[in-house]
Amino acid sequence: MANSLKANVTLKAKKEIREEKEGAREMDDTLDEPAEEEDDEEERKARAAARERAAQRQLMTIEELVQTERNYLKHLHLCTVTIHSNLQKLQPPPPNLENMFQHIDEVMDVSSRLLSLLDQTQIHHSDPKYLETLCDSFLSLSQDIEMAYKEYLANYNNITALENSYKQKEALWVEMVRIVKSSAPDVNASTLSFFLVMPVQRIARYPLLLQTIQKHTDPGHPAYPLLEHTAHTAVQINCRINEYKRFREVADKYKKTENLTIKDKINRLSGHSIAKKTARFSQYIKHETGMVPKLKDEEFDALAGFFFVLERGVSELHDNLEAYLHHLQRFLRCRPEEADLDLEGEKTALFSKEITVALRQWIYPSYEERLKTLVFKPLSSLQELMAGPRNLIRKRQDKLLDYELIEEKSNLSFEEQAIANTYKTMNTLLLTELPQFNGKALQILWASLEAFSALQRDLAADMEQLATSFTHQLPHSYLEDGEFWKWAETSVLEGSRRMESLCQSVQDELNAPIVQALNTVCEQRLKALTAKHGSEKIFQLTGPVVGTRDLDLTLNKGELVAVISEMDTRGDRRRWLVDAGGPRGYVPASKLARYHQITSDPPQSPHLNVIPSGPGPRRHSYTPGAQPLLTTTTPCFQVYAGYDFTARSAHEVSLRAGEQVRVVEPHDKRGNKDWSLVEARGQRGYVPSNYLAILPSVIASPTFPYR
Repeated sequence: MANSLKANVTLKAKKEIREEKEGAREMDDTLDEPAEEEDDEEERKARAAARERAAQRQLMTIEELVQTERNYLKHLHLCTVTIHSNLQKLQPPPPNLENMFQHIDEVMDVSSRLLSLLDQTQIHHSDPKYLETLCDSFLSLSQDIEMAYKEYLANYNNITALENSYKQKEALWVEMVRIVKSSAPDVNASTLSFFLVMPVQRIARYPLLLQTIQKHTDPGHPAYPLLEHTAHTAVQINCRINEYKRFREVADKYKKTENLTIKDKINRLSGHSIAKKTARFSQYIKHETGMVPKLKDEEFDALAGFFFVLERGVSELHDNLEAYLHHLQRFLRCRPEEADLDLEGEKTALFSKEITVALRQWIYPSYEERLKTLVFKPLSSLQELMAGPRNLIRKRQDKLLDYELIEEKSNLSFEEQAIANTYKTMNTLLLTELPQFNGKALQILWASLEAFSALQRDLAADMEQLATSFTHQLPHSYLEDGEFWKWAETSVLEGSRRMESLCQSVQDELNAPIVQALNTVCEQRLKALTAKHGSEKIFQLTGPVVGTRDLDLTLNKGELVAVISEMDTRGDRRRWLVDAGGPRGYVPASKLARYHQITSDPPQSPHLNVIPSGPGPRRHSYTPGAQPLLTTTTPCFQVYAGYDFTARSAHEVSLRAGEQVRVVEPHDKRGNKDWSLVEARGQRGYVPSNYLAILPSVIASPTFPYR
């Protein structure tokens, strides 16, 4: 019993203690609740203040991007319009001034388009939708922004180099600074580079501004993923522009064509260059001998092969067009309308002159001008442009040899790493740019060929129209087409037969044996040769012979020789051994014909005789003696100028090859037979005797062409 009472008391005590503890805990909780609520309220206020500051900074950055874009475009417009026009007014204007503003118009255009897209929305900058509009506008122009800025930045080094060249001219530079300051008084600028460096700075600022906007934008914002993509795109644009600029610098460095003399090349030699070239040559020999496998790139080899085929085609077409234009200009210098042509009927001759004048003065000059503009000039420019890729391809081969020497090394020095980077850059550049260049060059080539075909078609149409205006007035215009072409074919064939007959008669006359009276010296030589060798061995030269080998003779046409052997020492029957009345030697058998003795005296000739002097240059002089007998018979031989001769003093007279002359004295006043006194075109003067030639009268007629 006592134990049960004790247990009850104990349980009751424990219950009371537990209730006291719970009461105390509840009292403590009641006291802590106001403190926790105060902390939560402060934290909420802090977060709200942070969001407000972030939103404010986001808004400020957006406004900064838009406002700086407006100021940037305003400064570029001031530079390219006001300052540019004022600089052009200088006398003389700065050289190559237009190159300072190259590609800047594209930059201004893309900037104005970006602002135009932002202004079209008519949404305040604080509106959450404006951020989405900003990102969409930038992404829609991202390709245009990259194209405009990469060309400008690639050319920026040339801009700075040109400005440095202006600084070398003190007077010009002072005037340019004055104009820049007066044209932009509100801007603290004194040089063009203050404005022209702005695009370089602006393209690098886009990713910074967009990343700042992203930093202060809540990740839960609806436009946050689009903003993140836009910032990443801006960074990639800058990376690609830097890569393109590096490619262009490498290309500009190695595509230049230098015309160095041997002295300049020797001055460039150094120990380093000699060692480098020796290593390349050694590697090349190893490739050719098969000691080391050659690094092959089938894609590049195909591109380079197509480029060289294209270059050869452009070069050949350019050369052919150049020759074509040269022949066309020579043709235009001819004036056939000024000559009296032997044509049937008065109308035919008149129409021929009118057609010729129209062709020479209107049709062909217009055709030539269009041909130069539409075909020749584009091909010339394309041929010049091909020098750059050609030099790059050849330089890539040199860099490839350098790269192969260090390719297998694990640790590269700074210089070796630069060599590897240069090769990789050139290889990537060619693989990227060469297909585009080949495509554009092929388009220009096809366009040139199409233009040439169109010009030929237009020329044919103009000539047909010109001929049609006269054909109905010409004889045989009443004939039907079939009958006309039959008549035309018959007339052409008949003219061809007459021409062939004339050519054959001239050829027969040239190949006919020379029949002429002999002077005293030749008669003495003939007697001596006949007495020594017999009359059956006497031959005459049908043409001049110039010795080209040992023991060959140099003789003039018509000289008499005696054949000793009908072959040379090697058994060659094309060279005969002859006796020329003193010297002995070989002459071509084809130049010899059996001599025909003259039985009667022919009509008198001008007595221009050839004095045999053995091997030596061909020379003529006149045999002194009695004056030629007056006779009414046309002489068998006439004296003509064999070569062009230009008088060098008042005592000499100029001659044209083929011009007929009259020999007054076969020597000068001192008796020197190297000079002859002749009369031509009513003028008298001395000419070299060896410039004169004796030809048969049939051959030497004025209708025979001299050349």
